[in-house]
Amino acid sequence: MNPAPADAILTCEHVNKHFGGVHALRDVSLWARRGEITAIIGDNGAGKSTLIRCLVGVVIPETGTATFDGRPVRFANPDDARRAGIETVHQNLALVDELTVAQNLFLNREMVRHIGPLTLLNRRGMYHEARHLLSRLSINVPSVHQRVRRLSGGQRQAIAICRAVGVGARLVVMDEPTAALGLQETANVEGLIRRLRDEGVSVVLISHNFDQVLRLSDQVWAMRAGRVVGTVRAAETTGNELVALITGAGLTRKESVA
Repeated sequence: MNPAPADAILTCEHVNKHFGGVHALRDVSLWARRGEITAIIGDNGAGKSTLIRCLVGVVIPETGTATFDGRPVRFANPDDARRAGIETVHQNLALVDELTVAQNLFLNREMVRHIGPLTLLNRRGMYHEARHLLSRLSINVPSVHQRVRRLSGGQRQAIAICRAVGVGARLVVMDEPTAALGLQETANVEGLIRRLRDEGVSVVLISHNFDQVLRLSDQVWAMRAGRVVGTVRAAETTGNELVALITGAGLTRKESVA
C-alpha cells in the first residue's frame, strides 16, 4: 500500500486475524480520506466485515495498527470507537421495534433535566431534537412518535443512520445499507449517504452492489481471501474492472492509488 494521504481520517496497517484455523485477515492495510465515501468490496468470505469489526472494536486482531483522526487507536469495544467518533450501522440496524423514532434516536443517550434532587427524562427536548435531526438530513417519517416497527425498511435504515450522525460521529461505517431495500428506498438511502458526505461526515461503505459503489464512492478498496488486492478512484474505473480486482481474472490495468 502506498503511504496514506495527509487527509486520511482512518488508516490501518498489517492487520491479521485468525478464527481457529481460518486466517480471516492477512496483513491488511488501507485508509479512508476525510469527507469521502470509501467503499470496500469483495466476495463473501473476503474479510470485509471482519476488518470492520476489528477497526471498531467488535473483535481484536492479533497484529496490526490503526489511526483515527491522526492518532493511534486500539478500541477494546464498540463503545470506545463510538466515543472516539466512529459509529457503525450494521445490517440488523439494532433498532428497538416497540420504541418510537425519537426514543430510538436517543437510546442510551437520553436527554434529562434536573428538578432539585430529581433527574427526569426530557421527553419534550428529545422529540424536538429528533425533529431537527430528521429535518437536517431530509428524512421523511410519519412522526417522531411513530413506533419503529411500523416503518418501512428504508425508513428504518434512515433512522439508524440518523442516530449515528446524531451522536456526533465523524466517521460512519455502513455494512450493506441497502441490501434488503427496493429501488425507491435504495435511492432514498443513497441520497442520505451523499448528504452525510456533503456535511463533512466520512463514510466507509461495504457493498456487493458495484453500480452503487460507482455511484456513491470516491475510493474503492478490493479484498480477496482476506487480503487487500487493489484500490482505485471510483471515477477512474468501471464495474468490469472491479470484478477483475476481486476475482483476479482478466485484470488489464494497474491499480490506481490516488
